[in-house]
Amino acid sequence: GGIKAAATDDNSISVFDVIGQDYWGEGVTAKRIAGALRAMNGADVTVNINSPGGDMFEGLAIYNLLREYQGKVTVKVLGIAASAASVIAMAGDDIQIGRGAFLMIHNCWVVAMGNRHDFAELSASLEPFDNAMADIYAARSGLDMASVQKLMDAESYIGGSDAVEKGLADSLLSADAVSDGDETPAAALRKLDALLAKSNTPRSERRKLIKALSGGMSGAATNHDGTPGAAEEIKPEIINSLENALAALVK
Repeated sequence: GGIKAAATDDNSISVFDVIGQDYWGEGVTAKRIAGALRAMNGADVTVNINSPGGDMFEGLAIYNLLREYQGKVTVKVLGIAASAASVIAMAGDDIQIGRGAFLMIHNCWVVAMGNRHDFAELSASLEPFDNAMADIYAARSGLDMASVQKLMDAESYIGGSDAVEKGLADSLLSADAVSDGDETPAAALRKLDALLAKSNTPRSERRKLIKALSGGMSGAATNHDGTPGAAEEIKPEIINSLENALAALVK
C-alpha cells in the first residue's frame, strides 16, 4: 500500500482528498472538519495530509478552524500538501513533513471567459487572495512577503528538508511515524541494507553480511543485484538488534 500513519488513534483527521466538495459529493470540507473537531472536545489532534488542494475559501475556513481549535494541532504532510492543502498545513502548532513529501504553493487559479478588459479586472481582483495566502505562509515561516510571493509566482514544489529550512515545517517526519505496513524479515533486511549504506559500508561488504544472515536459512535468497530477497526464517529479534546497533553508529 501507500504511505500511511504507522500508529492510529481516535484523535486524527485524514485530509486525503480534494479540498471542497467535488462533483460526486466527495472531498474535504470545512463542515466535515468542524464536526470532527467538535467530537474531539479539545483533545490534541493530528491532521494527516496528502491532498492536491482545491477550493481556496474552503481551505481558508479549515485553516481558521484548526487555528481556533483549543487543543494542540500536529500536522503531518505524508505525500503532498498542494495549493489550498498547503494553507491548511500552515495551521499546525507543529508541522512535520516526510523526507520525500512536498508542499506546493502558487497563486490563485481561476477559469474565466471574457475580453481583455474583463481579464485585466480579474487580474486585479485576484491580488488580494494571493496576498492573503502569502501572509499565511510568511507568518508561519518568518520569510518576508517578497520572498514568499516569489515562491508563489514560480509555483514552487518545496521538498521536506527545504520546507524545514524555509520555516514552512518544523521538522521531518520521524522514521517510525511512517510505515508501508511490511514487517516481514525481507523488509527488515532491506532496512538493514539501507542503514549499512548510510554508514558508508561498501556494497560488496553489505552483500556479504546479507548473505551471511540469509544464505543458510531455508527458503532465503537475495536478488540478482545483491539486494535482500525473501528471508522468512530469520528471527526478527536478530534483525532488530543489528538495526539498533547500526542506528546508534550512524546518528
